[in-house]
This record gives sequence, structure tokens and C-alpha cells, in this order.
Amino acid sequence: MPTRASEIRRLLESKRHQFNRADDQFQSLLQLYRDAFRQLARLPDSWIDGHLLDLPLSLDGSLWRFPERWPHREASLDWARSQIQGVTTFAVDGSQIYPSKDFSLPIALVQIAWFENPHELKQPYTKEIAVDLLAPADFQDLSPENFDRLVNMRRFQMETERLVQFLESHAGQPNCCALLDGSLVATFAEAFEAETQQVYIDCLVRLLRASENSRVPLIAYIDTSSAKDLAELLQDWFEELPEPRSLVDAQIVAQGLRWGDRTPLLRCRRSILKAYAEQSDRLAYCYLKTHDGNPVRIELPLWLVESGQHETVLNWLRAEVIAGGGYPYAIETADQAAVLRSDDRQLFYRLLQEWCDQEGLNLSLSRKLVSKLRRR
Repeated sequence: MPTRASEIRRLLESKRHQFNRADDQFQSLLQLYRDAFRQLARLPDSWIDGHLLDLPLSLDGSLWRFPERWPHREASLDWARSQIQGVTTFAVDGSQIYPSKDFSLPIALVQIAWFENPHELKQPYTKEIAVDLLAPADFQDLSPENFDRLVNMRRFQMETERLVQFLESHAGQPNCCALLDGSLVATFAEAFEAETQQVYIDCLVRLLRASENSRVPLIAYIDTSSAKDLAELLQDWFEELPEPRSLVDAQIVAQGLRWGDRTPLLRCRRSILKAYAEQSDRLAYCYLKTHDGNPVRIELPLWLVESGQHETVLNWLRAEVIAGGGYPYAIETADQAAVLRSDDRQLFYRLLQEWCDQEGLNLSLSRKLVSKLRRR
């Protein structure tokens, strides 16, 4: 029986006061943190030296204003072309087919795709894929509830390995940039056991080292960030601030940001970075306005700031976002190339069945899947 819309509306109406109270409390907390954020440039030099990497120049002391404004989209595209002409951008994304209960043995497929765009009329772009198969032996020491975790880890390894290859192969070349769709800080892995957590850390440290050693810029782009680095910094300094609770950095800095504006660059000091060896204090972040929603989080290796290249690289990113209509074009294109759709999954299952039959392997399939494969 379908859900009754009238019943849901009645329940919402009956709890309206709870929603109003929660919203009032959230808005009050948000305003306290926004007021504190505006005080960044007025904090003592000892605090600024330890955290802020570039002081803002705007009147309120908390934002870097993007100077360009365009009357129409064509003008923004002209600006984007002027910034990124001759700059090679590179992005990787991945997709996977997890082990299925329809098979008697765990088997998975991982696919990554990369997009390399030289932004030169006479030089074509490159779009390629690579695949890997995880066989039953790869899962033998794992319980079924951890199968998907192994597949995700292998995908992450493949994506970062390909980014490292790009960085190393373009060492010393000007006007190149690698884009990572996700964070350079492995906080997401803290819920895993130590061995798995270390795999993610090793991948990211290798990526940071490759960027610094090759002198090729690397940008991490996090469209919807739940990070609280800034909120926790503000609470540490302004002792009267209450706990941020569900409040995140992107909400604090959103007020007053126009397209292209950003916050100051800050040094990331999250606890997991202590495991990053010499890269433990070599990561910067800021928040950048790229669309109608909350600003996105940007992470950069610190060498880019030290070399003074960060604003040029951020303009490359702005140009990519303009080309992509609100999301970096290179990342968007890699994502579209990498995704495994329903037809791809059916093809994989059919090839797997045919190969097992040919090799005389005893791999049993559920009757439901056999029926689907026959019909399609």
C-alpha cells in the first residue's frame, strides 16, 4: 500500500514546534561562529603564524574576493579560456561491481577512467580506462560484510596510483595540474582497522610526495564537505563558543561569498595527519564558492603556497568549474567515463558465466540471475 501523503503532512505539522526550535538553535549557533570567523585577521600574530597561510585583504578580514565579474556566460567562458589555454588538467574516477550473493564465490570488478586535457586546439584529449578483477583468493581472509570494503580500497589504490603516474611523468613541466575528487586527509578511514587505514594513508602520502617532488600542482576538490577544522580552531581560540555540534565549516564561511571568492588558506592540523610522516604539516585548505550551494572545500599541498603558485592554480580550477557548469569539467568527464552501468554489469556476469563453463569451473549462479542473463 502506498504511503499516505496526508498522514506525513499531519505528522510534520504536529512536530512543527520541534523543527522551529531546532532551527532557531542552529541559526543562533551559526551566527556565533560566523562572528568569530570575521575576527580571523585580528587574532594575535602567534595564532596567525601557526594557522593562517595568507591574510585576506577584504574589509571584514575573513575573505579573499575574486575580482572578476561577467555580464553573461560567454564572457565567463572567455575568461576561463584565457586562464586554462595550454594547461594540461588530469582527473581520475572509478566504479566497481561488488561481490554478489548471486554467485557461489566472491568476485568483483574495479574500473577506473582518466581524462587528460591539454587545452590546446591541435592536441587531442586522452580518455582511457583500466580494469582489475578481484578473485576469490583476494577475499579468503575476510568475512562477507568486509568484501565491499576491500573493493573500495582497491579502487582507491588504482585511482591514486594513476594520479601519481601522471605527476611523475610530467615532472618539471609547467602548466600541468592533477585533480583529486575527494580529500587528501584520510579521516574517512579512521573507522577501519589499522591495516586498512594504513593503506589509505600510504596512498595519500605517496600522492603528496609525488606532487612535491615533481613540482606538479595537485588539487583536492570536495563538493560537499562535512569538515570541522575551522570550527574547531575557532572554538579553541574563542573559549566562549559552544560546541559546534552538527555545524560544519562550509556553513560558517558561506555568508557573503560570491562566485569565485574564497576563505584564507589555512594549515590543516587534523590528528590523522600525524601518520603522514614528513607530509604531516604540509597540507593547506580553503573554501571556494563555485555554485549556488555551500562553498566547496579545496585542499592543496603546502609547497604550492610556498612557491606562490596557489592563486594561479585556483584560477585554473575556477576555469574548470566554468567549463563544467558548476563542477570541474575534468572530474565530471572522468566520472562519466568510469561509471559501470546496468548493461556493463550484465555483460560482466554473462562473460563470467561463459568463461567458467569453458574452463569447467564449478561456479553456481542463483536461478534469478540465470533467468535475467537468458532474457537479456
